[in-house]
Amino acid sequence: MQSAALLWHVSLLVPDDTRALALGMVGLVRILPVIFFSLVSGVAADVYDRRKLMLLTQSVMAIFAAALAALTWRGLESVWPVYAIAAATSAAGAFDLPARQSLTPNLVPREHLANALTLNTIVFQIAAVTGPALGGIVIAQLGVAWAYAFNAVSFLVVIAALLMMTETRSGLADRDHGAAGKTQFTMHAALEGLRFVFRAPLIRSTMLMDFFATFFSSATALLPIYAQDILHVGASGYGWLYAAPAAGAMVTSGIMVKAVDLIDRRGRVLVWAVVAYGIATAAFGLSRDFWLSFFCLALTGAADTISMVFRNLIRQLETPDHLRGRMVGVNMVFFMGGPQLGELEAGLVAQWLGPVVSVVTGGIGCIAATLAIAAKTPALRRYRR
Repeated sequence: MQSAALLWHVSLLVPDDTRALALGMVGLVRILPVIFFSLVSGVAADVYDRRKLMLLTQSVMAIFAAALAALTWRGLESVWPVYAIAAATSAAGAFDLPARQSLTPNLVPREHLANALTLNTIVFQIAAVTGPALGGIVIAQLGVAWAYAFNAVSFLVVIAALLMMTETRSGLADRDHGAAGKTQFTMHAALEGLRFVFRAPLIRSTMLMDFFATFFSSATALLPIYAQDILHVGASGYGWLYAAPAAGAMVTSGIMVKAVDLIDRRGRVLVWAVVAYGIATAAFGLSRDFWLSFFCLALTGAADTISMVFRNLIRQLETPDHLRGRMVGVNMVFFMGGPQLGELEAGLVAQWLGPVVSVVTGGIGCIAATLAIAAKTPALRRYRR
């Protein structure tokens, strides 16, 4: 809900002639803290108690969401406070994500990890569907400030869930008696995670594919322009467009829970799913019909879910627990940097050549980059269950 509200809020605070660039700047201010903190946040997830670390980061992000709501209610007229709080929230999220993703394998037996990751994707996508859709309704009926306020309150539920959560004995044993027990919060530990990622072709290639696909096919930043100027559907339609990828992802996630254990040639399925993502993005850029646009965006979500399940599965299974936080920290630069820098790229191209050219060329770039990475990584193409 807050991601949708941020883009809509920025579009209201800036002049029309700089709107595309201003929307692209949202991605820039959100990715810079991720790049800056990615290595140390991964070490933190491997050194400290992951659940306690999440309690801290979730509390901090709740405060920032409340600050956005308060400033907006006071009649915010400048876009810079929005950028500043978005950057601060992203910094807290940079420490939250490695802890959260690294915690999952400690809670679930290894033989059930594939299904657990798929189920986790479904839960995430349900929220991603309802959040932007409700956000569009809230923005249209109550205003942007209420979307920020609802987000602030929602963190209380997350904090309560963390307080009820405990690690399994196997997860604690891995961390107390394995190599993780020797990990110290040092630059050497951070570089150890970086070396591991770039020496593992499977992990490295999935991260590169993730980055370039989302960098080129980042149409989300331009959705306010499509909703307002091309499809003419207003705030409510914008909310549904923003939720469309998650809707497609949610349906696909339900299928993947049963199918993930049946798919043998996982590397090939991953590659072609990302190619389909680029094709659907280009088709969305050419569409002038609301429901066709919704369908194309839903296809991007469906394709991204298939690739995301296998990307996460490969990384989690191929990474030792004592390095898992650092692997996620490095990966955070790729999978968050891709869409966030992609929003900036999309905004710049849209400002120069128009939104349609920006989205269509992005889809084509996604396809080209994916095929190039697959061609250079035989291990990924041959990867099987």
